[in-house]
Amino acid sequence: MKIRRVVAGTGADGKAKVIMDGVAPRRAEFTSVPDHAAALLWSTVADEVLSRGGNGVDRTEAVTFVPKVGESRLMIATFPPDSVMMRADVDAAAFGAEFARLLPGLAEAFEPDHPGMHTTDSIDYDIVLEGEITLELDDGKEVLLRRHDVVVQHGNRHAWRNRSDRPAIMLFVLLGARRTS
Repeated sequence: MKIRRVVAGTGADGKAKVIMDGVAPRRAEFTSVPDHAAALLWSTVADEVLSRGGNGVDRTEAVTFVPKVGESRLMIATFPPDSVMMRADVDAAAFGAEFARLLPGLAEAFEPDHPGMHTTDSIDYDIVLEGEITLELDDGKEVLLRRHDVVVQHGNRHAWRNRSDRPAIMLFVLLGARRTS
């Protein structure tokens, strides 16, 4: 998944400028499951400071995919159809190991006894860019989402199910939050 990322900021002269323009360096293309991919496009840390000439520090290589309180993550992911994930030739153990290696922080949020179900301490803005996908909640509710539908999640337990016959592409903005209960 090669996503062009253009980062703009403010130069020392006070004028806007392009700081970075190229392929986002932190991407995961799974070999164990065809059409499964993700890219961490940008990350902020708590108390991020904007400064002239200093904007655009790329932290994507040094962070996990789930933000801490006060941090954010911008990600894009491609979900293959569930039929691909369930094929007999897919090695679940190899996929799990690859997921843990490629998407640290996010992989640990997944429940081994309930495939796909996970919870993160974040407020998420989830946007369907292409295809369709089903949001499954732990109360059994399922919501079919199509292109340009948006989901706002508040640290709730959920899974993504692609019951269509083609990949779904989603954009995610995660804002690290503190769980009180």
